Amino acid sequence: MLGVTRAAVCAALWLFMAGGLAAQDVALTSRDGSVELSGTLLGFDGEFYRLRTDYGELTVDSTGVSCAGPGCPSLQDFVAEVRLSGSATIGAVLMPALVEAYAARSGYQMTREEGEGGRFTLLLSREGKVAARFIFHASNTDEGFADLLADEADIVMALREVRREERINARESGLGDLTGPNRSRVLALDAVVPVVSPANPVKQISPQTLARVFAGEIDNWERLGGPDAPIALHLPTTASGLAQAITDQVLAPAGLEVAEEVTRHAMPADLAQAVAKDIFAIGITSYAEQGGTDVLTLGGNCGFALDAARRTIKTEDYPLTAPMFLYFPARRLPLITREFLAFTRSPAAQIVIRRAGFVDQAPEEIPVEEQGNRFANAIMVAGGETPLEELQRMTATLVPMARLTTSFRFEAGSIRLDAQSRSNVQQLARALEQGQYDARRLMFVGFSDGEGAARANREIALRRAEAVRRAVEAAAVTANLSRIDLRVDAFGEAMPMACDESAWGRQANRRVEVWVR
Repeated sequence: MLGVTRAAVCAALWLFMAGGLAAQDVALTSRDGSVELSGTLLGFDGEFYRLRTDYGELTVDSTGVSCAGPGCPSLQDFVAEVRLSGSATIGAVLMPALVEAYAARSGYQMTREEGEGGRFTLLLSREGKVAARFIFHASNTDEGFADLLADEADIVMALREVRREERINARESGLGDLTGPNRSRVLALDAVVPVVSPANPVKQISPQTLARVFAGEIDNWERLGGPDAPIALHLPTTASGLAQAITDQVLAPAGLEVAEEVTRHAMPADLAQAVAKDIFAIGITSYAEQGGTDVLTLGGNCGFALDAARRTIKTEDYPLTAPMFLYFPARRLPLITREFLAFTRSPAAQIVIRRAGFVDQAPEEIPVEEQGNRFANAIMVAGGETPLEELQRMTATLVPMARLTTSFRFEAGSIRLDAQSRSNVQQLARALEQGQYDARRLMFVGFSDGEGAARANREIALRRAEAVRRAVEAAAVTANLSRIDLRVDAFGEAMPMACDESAWGRQANRRVEVWVR
């Protein structure tokens, strides 16, 4: 978006006057009538016109110009419109609940108009006058990005990160870099979970084995400790963001592809129902959509086991966490839309997210006594390179403190924070700006996987912790950091969360935790 001051508008208008453009949809004229800008009206958000001209796309403050032509909107009767497209999980359940909560909080009445093919509109009115239309196309993540590129959507609802080709196409279409600052947001959290019928005797599976099952390499329950029977596979439809997240998080790390003999389901509820009634079925779905199935624990040969639960998903200790994204093009959205998006970060919105069955992002403090056997496990798996003195130092440092559910992890093979962690930087920075941790100690604690020398692993973990602290400090622009005792420490491989035998386990172990006192 190009923000234009009154003086800049006048300068731009003079350029277009010199060009002698013919009138198109609208003509914007400066208040003194001396200059005019003609173009095709792309949008109006109640404050700014967005015009396509022969000289590119411009955003012009409506207070500095008057509008003439068939495309001119009514300033007095303006109704804000925002088009949302993408994931049916987000669009059909979560976003309507958030819009309804925002409407109630802001004094609007909300009504719903149904359409076809996953389309519906939520209208926000006050005193009988419509103020905004939230126009939804709840389909799948692929269609969401396609609608954005076709200028048929303003916000994409996605169950995965934007693909490289989608990012390139968006940039070439003038929508900006969708991975840049303020171009995306993690709305809520979910997770990819393996599910079986409650009657199935198998209760645990390793990520590696799960991948081999869905690649067709393991096709009998007997090899998983169950009965001698073939395994029936169930997955979401291939176009859904959830199916793509499953491929990225389960199959790709093992270098495998999904077998052909898989039953696909358009709706998560249908998948859960099919698996729940078939003792020989296994499916992969989202934590929020598990229905009447049993979720398998993720385990490994080293004895660690990780269950999908609200806290383990929020901390990303569960290795198959799936953030739920909103993506925005580089253009200005209507004021009411911006206010709604600000509301989605509020404590009230986090309650709505939890009630809708998803995992919110509100930071929680977890005392040591509520963290299970983490310290006992650290002692049990400590190798020769992790001396007793280091375990004692870790215990003495952390036991008097509480762990925040806000954690930070890195993309595979990269020093770049993953998508959820980048969102966590902004979230923790806002908390610092609001003074939530004034007069308290906040410690960024780095951990690593067990590959390589222990001393080197601790140094890497320390550098990552320092990098996270710097990122949070840089994002907390208005915070008074002198009121907070910010510290950094690292314990390397001393407290693994999962088995180092797999890429999934090593990814879970490479993290920066935040502890408070």
